[in-house]
Amino acid sequence: MKPTTRRILFFLFFLSGMSSLVYQVVWTRLAFATFGIITPVLSVVLSVFMAGLAVGSWLGGRGIVPLVTRTGRSAVFFYAAAEFVIGLGAFAVPQLFVMGDRWLLSSGGTDSFSYLSLSALVLAISLLPWCVAMGTTFPFMMAFIRECDRQQESSFSFLYLANVLGAMSGVFLAAVVLIEVLGFHHTLWVAAAANFTIALISCALGWQQQRSGRRELTAENVVAGAAAAGEAASPRQAGMIKWILFSTGFVAMAMEVVWTRAFTPVLKTQVYSFAMIVFAYLGATFFGSWLYRRDRKAGRTLPRKVLLPALTLTAFLPAVLNTPAIVSTNHLSSNPHWPSVLLLLAGIAPFCALLGYLTPGLIDEFAGGNPARAGRAYALNVIGCILGPLFACYGLLPYISEKNALLILILPLLVFCFQLRHEFSRWLKWAIPGLTAVAMAWSLFRVHDFADTLQRYYGDKSAVRRDYTATVIAYGEGPAKLLLVNGMGMTVLSPITKFMVHLPLAHFQKPPQSILVICFGMGTSYRSAVSWGIDTTVVELVPSVPKSFGFFHADADQFVHAPNGHIVVDDGRRFLRRTAKKYDVIVVDPPPPVEAAGSSLLFSKEFCELAKAHLQPGGMLQMWLPADPNDPNCQAAFRSMEESFPYLRCFPSIAGWGVHALGSMDPIPTLDSQTLATRMPPGAQHDLLEWAETTNAPAYLNQVLSHEYPVKACLNPNAAIKVTDDSPYNEYYLLRHWFRH
Repeated sequence: MKPTTRRILFFLFFLSGMSSLVYQVVWTRLAFATFGIITPVLSVVLSVFMAGLAVGSWLGGRGIVPLVTRTGRSAVFFYAAAEFVIGLGAFAVPQLFVMGDRWLLSSGGTDSFSYLSLSALVLAISLLPWCVAMGTTFPFMMAFIRECDRQQESSFSFLYLANVLGAMSGVFLAAVVLIEVLGFHHTLWVAAAANFTIALISCALGWQQQRSGRRELTAENVVAGAAAAGEAASPRQAGMIKWILFSTGFVAMAMEVVWTRAFTPVLKTQVYSFAMIVFAYLGATFFGSWLYRRDRKAGRTLPRKVLLPALTLTAFLPAVLNTPAIVSTNHLSSNPHWPSVLLLLAGIAPFCALLGYLTPGLIDEFAGGNPARAGRAYALNVIGCILGPLFACYGLLPYISEKNALLILILPLLVFCFQLRHEFSRWLKWAIPGLTAVAMAWSLFRVHDFADTLQRYYGDKSAVRRDYTATVIAYGEGPAKLLLVNGMGMTVLSPITKFMVHLPLAHFQKPPQSILVICFGMGTSYRSAVSWGIDTTVVELVPSVPKSFGFFHADADQFVHAPNGHIVVDDGRRFLRRTAKKYDVIVVDPPPPVEAAGSSLLFSKEFCELAKAHLQPGGMLQMWLPADPNDPNCQAAFRSMEESFPYLRCFPSIAGWGVHALGSMDPIPTLDSQTLATRMPPGAQHDLLEWAETTNAPAYLNQVLSHEYPVKACLNPNAAIKVTDDSPYNEYYLLRHWFRH
């Protein structure tokens, strides 16, 4: 193959990998907006994405030779067609999501079996065709390389290297540049343009190949000289390679799920947190793949008997490094602690680099350049990548700590080390078991994760609950009690959460009859709403959060079983979209910080319009903005409310930080604190004053009313600064921060 052709093919697979990761990022987020920000939705999206790759890889490897021989066309034309189809997915998937969502609205809550089953079906129908097309690209291009060079035996690793580099670039561009600048839908257009460009260049290569008369691909030519390493491998060796590929895919992707949950206290909950893990994972994988390609050219690749023990030992690093001293550092802050971030990401890099070396090497060894064999091998690896996250999410993390989950996931690697023991030198036969035993013992007995450390220190003054969504920690005593979700501080026992309810209800012009609270937290807002004696519904995303209610409030049982109280586990936005009920007041208390991933779905103009449609005449939306009113992110959220509601009022919190924004379709009366207090029933007044230093309700209310912000002071002069579903201004902000400084 000519060097120019090699460079073109590398560039094409670089673009292909980049666009694929952009699709994965954006489609996942669109799925959250449509089907709810819940772990099952994320799991299904990733599983369907991977399943499509596996099916496409297997079908593409099996079908490319018959396609070429029957049509007389170069394999590169079929590769071009696959990329063109992928590009169409950029336009089709959002529309399919909308259609599927309409069908799903009556299927129950997000924790119901019917909803989870039907949403999985809708996501599969929406995503699978384009993901299958992505999976065919490897065997299709490998077949074209065989046309150009019949003796090429390492084409998979060549394409894999380009694809991983492109995927790494796609994560960076999507998270840091494209979404912030263009929004979700235009970012999809950019990815589609890349696919269409690939298709055009690929067609040009095919026409050039035909004009030159060098195309000699037949079924016999493709498999001819498929390499001794591929065709002549013993059944035992081939079986071992398959099991390693499946198991390493399973372990690696399962570990990525565990890393994400375990590292949240350090990386925080911004969209850049998960992007950093994926970027580090792909960057290290690329480095490992580059080393493999370099060593293969030099004829001295590392054998499995070295790679697998090294992979096993490096898998312990994240568990060992994720110590309380690191995790607890600034864990209540919304800002990452960068030394700890770099240390944790460095901890996963050796494992990922070894994986990047091992995976393409095994597929090269198994396939020898044969597209069909490569397709089967890669499909097995991807099937492992499908099952691993599901096992971690539903089989491990709801029941055991993140540290123990990592140790369990290392066990398959230990099995391979045991099977290879006869190949070890005398020194390795002692060193590997010894080092593994030390690492396992140290991890089990000397390393304690954050939740375990809190439980050891606080004893019965702490409680840890785990589910498929998150690890929920409640600890402390008295007013100092804290609620952590995946190690991130959510809320404290604060009168702020009481005012979120009492302020809008007291402003309601006639006696209110119903209220909806989105986000449960410690249950304080729900408790305050029930104290009014009105119909109260609270919606919470994480199942374990309402179960912690009793830790924070001794009278929790009384409110859980209150006849006018209803606790629903669901995505708040989706709950509104599927209910026909209207409320006098809707209270939204998004998780901090204001930049938290997914929070824009509760701050956006589309959400405000949705809430407006579920308000009774004279009804009111209370939006809690955990930021200073001069913060552009706070102003962007307030602009979304201003464009939806003609009447707005804005109050500082009783604690002096954050903003209560009230929006209504009818004028919100300006009332003095005495009038507001008289509108509150005795139970509500008692609840309001529970933690106050005064017994005078009007004086207490006046501390907030007397400092009202003018509406104009909360709006940015630039009307374009607002939050929409397509442009999540508050979540994607890095470029603005860089340019500002």
